Amino acid sequence: MPAITIYTDGSALGNPGPGGYGAVLLAGPHRKELSQGYRLTTNNRMELTGVCAALEALRFDGSEVVIYSDSKYVVDAVTKGWVFGWEKKGFAGKKNPDLWRRFLRAYRRHHVRFVWVKGHAETVENNRCDFLAVAAANDAAHRIEDTGYEAEGR
Repeated sequence: MPAITIYTDGSALGNPGPGGYGAVLLAGPHRKELSQGYRLTTNNRMELTGVCAALEALRFDGSEVVIYSDSKYVVDAVTKGWVFGWEKKGFAGKKNPDLWRRFLRAYRRHHVRFVWVKGHAETVENNRCDFLAVAAANDAAHRIEDTGYEAEGR
């Protein structure tokens, strides 16, 4: 099975505000694009939601995955091991615990490596993700509720 390459990006129009994520999944000759808009959310939530949605879209457990993201929030939390410490403390005092738990469930199904890329640079697929994220955020007719964000009463 070929390694799977994933690019993700998230965007919020205002912070908080309407937002969206975009993801591009590449495996051999196969390509899949994902996106979704939300009525009220934050940029960090959309960055993390994009990663979750992409990992959850993988059909086979144990996949070798490389995720390219321009989110220091997500990449550093994983590569520097912070999220595992947060988990041990029950995510006490941390933002977005619902998404971090969702992420860890999907992350643990695969062999995942993260690579940070500079946003809005010459990375073609990252730019495509940004386009998908912004388009989803702007598509008011298809935005859904970010239940984790809105449930916290923000």
